[in-house]
Parts: sequence; C-alpha cells; structure tokens
Amino acid sequence: SVSLSADNSLGTFSKLSDIGNGSTNAFTNSGTKDFSMLIPSGEIRGPSLMIGLNDKHQQAFALTTRIRVMNQFNHFDQSLYSTVTSSDHSANQDYEYKTTNFNWTAHVWSEIGLSYGLVILDEGKNQLKAGVTGRYLGGIDYLSLKGNNLDVKYPANSDSFFASNSDLEFASNVISADNGVKNGINASGVLGSLFGSKQGSGFGADIGVTYTYRVGAKEGMPGNNNFGATDGHKLTVSAAVTDIGAIRYNEGNNFTVNVSGNGYLTGLGLSQHVNNYNDFRSYVQTQGFNADTGTKATKVYMPTAFVFSADYQVRERFYVNAAYVANLANRQNFGNSYYDQVTITPRFDTRLITVGVPLTYSMLANDFKMGLGFRVAGFMIGSDDMLAVFSNHQHGFGFYIGGFIPIYRKAPKESDSLN
Repeated sequence: SVSLSADNSLGTFSKLSDIGNGSTNAFTNSGTKDFSMLIPSGEIRGPSLMIGLNDKHQQAFALTTRIRVMNQFNHFDQSLYSTVTSSDHSANQDYEYKTTNFNWTAHVWSEIGLSYGLVILDEGKNQLKAGVTGRYLGGIDYLSLKGNNLDVKYPANSDSFFASNSDLEFASNVISADNGVKNGINASGVLGSLFGSKQGSGFGADIGVTYTYRVGAKEGMPGNNNFGATDGHKLTVSAAVTDIGAIRYNEGNNFTVNVSGNGYLTGLGLSQHVNNYNDFRSYVQTQGFNADTGTKATKVYMPTAFVFSADYQVRERFYVNAAYVANLANRQNFGNSYYDQVTITPRFDTRLITVGVPLTYSMLANDFKMGLGFRVAGFMIGSDDMLAVFSNHQHGFGFYIGGFIPIYRKAPKESDSLN
C-alpha cells in the first residue's frame, strides 16, 4: 500500500481541482499564532506476510516491511514566517518575535518488523488477545533543528536582525562539514537501507491488547478469525502503544551545530555561509554568537503514540468505530510526533466488501475532516481527509491505496471443538 497526507495549523489549501487547473495560489496563510505542520507524511508498505496458526493457542506471526517519511514543523512562530513569505508586511516597520520550544525534523527511514500475537483468553463470548511487534529501523536521511529560545528584532529598512537569548541545535546526516547536501534520497539509498548498509540504525516496537465480546458464540467454540464482520463480534476494545524507539546516526556520518548567545545577522550573510558547517560557524562567531560544530552521534526518535479503539456492531453488517490517537513523544527531542485526534467511522462490513466514512476532529488544526474508504476482497482505496477535493478551507488531505491476498481460515465444526 501507499499513503500520503498533509495537515497543518498555519493555513488552508485550495481545492485540488483548482491546483490541477494551474492555480498558483495553492496555500493561503491564515494563521495568527505559533503553527505546526506535517507536510508531507507518508509511507510505502512493501512485501509483508501474516500466518495464523490453527492450534489451541490461536497464535499468529507476521513479517512486514515499510518506508516512511515525515516532514514536521512544531510550534514555529507564525509572524516571522509571514514576514519572510508574505508581501502584505511592510519593510518600513519594526518587528519583534520571540519563539520557544520549537522543532523542525524531516526524516526518511525504513522498517523491517516481526510480529507475534496470541489469544490469551477464549471462553464463550469473551476473547482477549495480545500482540507485540519488534522492528529493525534503518535511517536513510534526516535533518533536524530544535530551539529552546530565540528572540528576534528586525529594524525597518534593514537587511539585518538582532537575535538574542539564542539557544539552538541543528543536526543532520544530509549536510557535511565541507559541502552542502551530501546524500540524496534515491532508489539505491532506500533499498540499501532495507537490505544493505545504513546511515543510521535502531530498534522499535509496538505493543497492544484487544478484548472482544462476541455474539452467537458457543461455550468452548473458538472465535472465527476471518477478516471483516464475520468474526461475529458485538464489541471490540483495543489499546496500543506504537512507534517506541529511535534511530541512532553514528558519529562518522552525522554533523551537529549548537548556537547560543546574542548577535546581528543579515540575510545576505546567512545565504553566503550556509553551504557548510565550518563556514557557518566562522560567520556566526564573528557576529557575536557562540557556535560549536562537529561530528557526534545523534538519536532521532520515533513518533510514539497511544491508540485506543472501540468497535461496536449496531446491527447485522453495520458497525461504528471510535479511535483516539494521543502523542507520547517528547517534541523537544530530535524526531517526529503525531497530533491528537478523535475519529468516528460508521461502516458497512462483509467478508467481500467494506465501505466506511471516517469523521475526524484534529487537535492540530482544530478542524473537522471527512473521508471515504472502500475495500473489495483484498483491494482497498480511500481517504481519511478528502474535503480538500471540494473545499478551499481545509488544513489538510490524505489518500491511500493498496492490496493484500486473504486466505481465510475455515470456521471449526462444533464436533471438532468437542473432541
């Protein structure tokens, strides 16, 4: 499968049809406060396999592969962004900005996962399952800027600005000490991260439990674990912690910059000295800052989250699902994170067909999203946020497409269960 999404609190997107017709105003900045954004966030799920063992413990194993990308700005000052990008601000005015605890991390990485799940309890109408996934993480490319504090004063009619109380840290394996961009994202680099040498490596994990209350279950009869509504559940409740872990980029291919203090900078000066670390360090030191550059190992953390879900059978083939996603990651680390959201999804579900309409409230943009998803046998396509197709006032969009081959387990006969 392939999925791609975008979400932000800075502004809204034009209708995708307008962008397709050549409109140059694809994004409108409408924010007034500090903003955050995930643009883009996406993944490619590669070859994967799950096998369920038809034994008394009802165990299952899975092998999964995945490539993920996240580009995230968290808690950035909107006024500074507007001054730089918008023609509505006059150069004849003085501006002052203060921003704290901000983070920009762009990261591309690969995953190879091994999962194990089993049925802990299976008595009558009650069933309890647990599962764990361990992942080997392969770092491809990243760059990250985090700051505890930055005060900026921009005088009118000047190319210079004064930055005080600066406390910034930058790290990347993409930019070297002598050159600009040293590593590109290409097909060989991605495949190498999965199967060969890696820029960075680490371990990750998911862990979760699921309780199911079934209808029509008989004493001593194990549940039917087929995909879709055929498991006969009346209520399913699950909880999980996902994306535990981090990727370590080693000292040999990783560079860092720490900047603190006060000083004057100019736009021209920055543009002339950002090509490599040594140049940048010399420039900011001559302008009054303390700057330390070098090579050292850096950990880039995964977007750890808590996921709670409840699925209820309204009648026959009609179900409604409620899901809550809560961020658990420390946003002041190098790394990415998710934003809290609540999703309600009514759906029609059979073994052959599923049609669902996810309705989401996002705490990132404090807005409402509506999607539409279809599954026919093992083929699926849809969106969790498709209002941008019709509206000019949406903060994001998201689409996915994919497929799998289901080989169902036959339901056990009652006579078999009594033997």
